[in-house]
Amino acid sequence: MLKSLLDIFHGRLNAENSKIITNIGWLTAERVFRMAVGFLTLAWTARFLGVDQFGSLNYALAFVAIFSPLGQLAADQITFRDLVNSPEKKNTILGTSFVIKFVAGIFVFILSVISILLLKSGDILICKLVIIIATSSFFGGFNVIELWFQSQIDSKYIVSARNTAFVVATIIRIVLLQSNAPIVFFAWLVTIESLLNVVAFIFVFNLAGNRILAWNADWKLARELMHVSFPLIFSTFAIVVYMRIDQIMLGQLADTEAVGNYSAAVKLSEIWPFASTMIVKSVAPSIIAAKKVSESLYYQKLQKLSNFQAGLVYCVAIPMTFLSTPFVILVFGEEFAPAGIVLSIHIWSSMFLFLGYVKEIWITTEGITWFAFWFTIVGAATNIVLNSILIPPYREVGAAIATVISYGFADYVMCFLHPSARRFGWIMTQAMSLNLIRPKDNF
Repeated sequence: MLKSLLDIFHGRLNAENSKIITNIGWLTAERVFRMAVGFLTLAWTARFLGVDQFGSLNYALAFVAIFSPLGQLAADQITFRDLVNSPEKKNTILGTSFVIKFVAGIFVFILSVISILLLKSGDILICKLVIIIATSSFFGGFNVIELWFQSQIDSKYIVSARNTAFVVATIIRIVLLQSNAPIVFFAWLVTIESLLNVVAFIFVFNLAGNRILAWNADWKLARELMHVSFPLIFSTFAIVVYMRIDQIMLGQLADTEAVGNYSAAVKLSEIWPFASTMIVKSVAPSIIAAKKVSESLYYQKLQKLSNFQAGLVYCVAIPMTFLSTPFVILVFGEEFAPAGIVLSIHIWSSMFLFLGYVKEIWITTEGITWFAFWFTIVGAATNIVLNSILIPPYREVGAAIATVISYGFADYVMCFLHPSARRFGWIMTQAMSLNLIRPKDNF
């Protein structure tokens, strides 16, 4: 698998490749550290809260997340692309994107509060949790600092910042657990950790020789960003629907206990994508740059990255299919045992999720963001329909099945329904079949 990754860069450890591998190393170290510590505190928190309260907290998190796509009025992918292509304009790009995201964050808060008061006015606890968690939306604009470091393939600063904030938040979490704090304190911790990240991001940004006060917003660029990003809002919304609407619909059609079991399974299923995202983020600049050099080289790199992503999924999903229930019981305890079957199903959504990360590079580089809109909006609708059908009889298991099918339909099947996307559909087919199936046509 390592050879496959190195092949993406022609197999030579030149200066660019060394920088990419170093960047992956920093991201890997961060995720391993966060996984080790976060894994323990997650298990401790779930055991402390129990299935019902754990479900309530995750319902609130999912509810706020539904409105988070508004933050993509200045899409991360587009901002990242512009920073890669025009680093000399970083202050204008970062400043403009920040202003758009900050204003969007205000709307996220307002919509979250109004919606939960309309839908759950009788559940005081859920309303409190949503209102508290929604305050973290005010800090979303500062993630543009992370995009800058990613565009420079230099993650050591942002890794240090995130880890510092994570350690402080973890210490606070442990204090809350030791003192038997009420559930609302854990909701406040979500906002506190967001604020800690902002402080740390600003510090390392200035430490690296940059000045946040040098940012400036450009109205013309803002209009361009919002125009190009607008279709991505809907595609991002669809992605959030894939990942969060299950918990909201479980809360509406079943109960918070079902949300608790499903959330536990999803938490374990979502541990693994770190390997996928850190590789994609590190390789993306190389692939974007290859487009300018050669169309053939560009698609070769996309194929090799897709092959690596599929291999990664098989290494995780196959063992987890058979070991999910013992794994869930080991982490969360017997009370969460029903989450085992959910995990064994949900883990296979990673195949389409991982390959979908590669597809995002292709869509952004080609400038065809409307593809993302149509593909994912259909998938989101599929997910909602399937959840409506499968949750009443099968509860959390039905939600897991709905997620896998909707991921596959949106990220894979839809590629073959439009001629312009068929080439990437074959890239995914070749990757999933471990190169046993290859396209007959020459694109």
